[in-house]
Amino acid sequence: MLLKSSCDPTLYEVLETHGVAWDMFADSLLEASKNGCAAVARNGAVLYANRLAREELGILPGSSMTELVPELTQRMEGVLAGTVDPGGPLLNRGDAIYMTTVSRVQNGAAILGTLCVFIDMTLFESTARQMRAYAELTHQQDAIINALSEGLWICDGQANVLRINPASERLNDIKAEQVVGRNMNDLVKEGVFDRSATLEVMARRVPVSLLQTQKGRKLALTGIPVFDERDELIRVVVTERDVTEIEALHRELEEQGAMKERIRDRMVELQLEEVESRRIIARSPCMQRALRHAFKVAAVDSTVLIQGESGVGKELFADLIYKYSDRAGNPLVKINCGAIPESLLEAELFGYEKGAFTGAQAKGKPGYFELADSGIIFMDEIAELTLSAQVKLLRFMQDGQVMRVGGTQNRQLNVRILAATHQDLRDMVERGTFRLDLYYRLSVIPITIPPLRERTDCILPLLHHYTDFFAERMGVRRRFTRAASDALIAYPWPGNVRELANLCERLVVMSEAELIGLADLPPDVLGRAGKAALVQSGPEELTLGAALENTERTMLMEARQRLGNQVAMARALGVDQSTVARKMKKYGIL
Repeated sequence: MLLKSSCDPTLYEVLETHGVAWDMFADSLLEASKNGCAAVARNGAVLYANRLAREELGILPGSSMTELVPELTQRMEGVLAGTVDPGGPLLNRGDAIYMTTVSRVQNGAAILGTLCVFIDMTLFESTARQMRAYAELTHQQDAIINALSEGLWICDGQANVLRINPASERLNDIKAEQVVGRNMNDLVKEGVFDRSATLEVMARRVPVSLLQTQKGRKLALTGIPVFDERDELIRVVVTERDVTEIEALHRELEEQGAMKERIRDRMVELQLEEVESRRIIARSPCMQRALRHAFKVAAVDSTVLIQGESGVGKELFADLIYKYSDRAGNPLVKINCGAIPESLLEAELFGYEKGAFTGAQAKGKPGYFELADSGIIFMDEIAELTLSAQVKLLRFMQDGQVMRVGGTQNRQLNVRILAATHQDLRDMVERGTFRLDLYYRLSVIPITIPPLRERTDCILPLLHHYTDFFAERMGVRRRFTRAASDALIAYPWPGNVRELANLCERLVVMSEAELIGLADLPPDVLGRAGKAALVQSGPEELTLGAALENTERTMLMEARQRLGNQVAMARALGVDQSTVARKMKKYGIL
């Protein structure tokens, strides 16, 4: 409530003349304010609060301002004491921001209290933030444009140059101040440029690409028109690329192609030397990527789930991770979860106390996890675990403790887990045969080893490696004919590296000559390899001559398997026997 004694006496006369009561006028005056207002006594009690203060800030007459708005307590005390100015702190209430002022209310020399005013600054603050964000965005845009390695020209709809970036200054050997503000028509007339992408875009109103010679450089220019909502051309953006440097780089890359190939082969060889003396062959990018992942996870202590088809080398990856981990030298315990009888699985994994079951050892027995303490346990075929064993494994992975079968005390262990499977654990989770929580615990870092059919670059090196290995062990020399190599590369290898190694041993042992030809290959390999070669080779991969040779080779191999001798083969194929003999010799079919 405003004080009558502080008001101009003329105001009372006016109010009385018009029949308006002072109290009603004062209340209406404060209620009409677009700001929140509250009159506060010296002791902090709210004497009056207008509608905005009541509804927006919850300030009600009779309440304590120091409790409702504690941020103003020191300001009000300072204003009453005359030691601070009326300006107050910003208040945050929900999504709103208020600027505050605190003024002293007095009647003559008597200090009655304070008047607190709350001004809604939300819109102003939002606008200020947007302006700051816009300024920051503009700064970032300028930084990006200036950092581009390609030249950039921006012209308006009349071909006046608005801006060029530093790359354009370098490519054209000019300064921005020489061209900014000038018209491209004038620059072309003066011979600064022999032609202009901007002018061609303006004439055609479509994107334009052209080559421009500028002081010994070949520049590839691309002009893009920019239209407003009325389809009027307002900007032309032109990018410049130094084709001279690109062509030189392309030639250099072509000249270094052979060297690059040698370097890549050398890198692969070094990688092979590092992974246990060529036990893992990695020529395909997908296999090299899997190996890089294995090297990376070896340095940490996370759980690893190794996935891949049977025979791809999951155990070799586990050995690799162990060898290059901090736990190398500590125990590495390998178990095949599918090879342990279900009735003994928990006892083998977690151990058992004496008398735990009939036939148990008198002193009990530690489980595989106890044997692997401070080291690594490799659990192959993890999908074969029973649900009860999965529960115990999950509990161990959560707290690192195991309890022996028949035991009553937990044992704290420090074991890193490497798991492997050829099955789809996600599918097993959906079918309810594998626990979802255990799946997430195991697949902290998944590594997928690609099947051999997806890394054909590795097949020939693997064939040579295993053939040399078994031939050296037997004291003989063996090598493949070109036709046999092609057939084995085309073969899909459902058993992966394990099948390849076994086949190499078989061929080394069973072949009688140094050269291993198509005739030495098993019929099932020959049949599937021939069909795979025809299916996989399309027009873009084979010349007509190569396609004909593939077809001839396949037909000859199938005829030989079916008929056995050259005379019958010639009759079935509709050629004479000498042609069959010549072509069999050509393709190495012995």
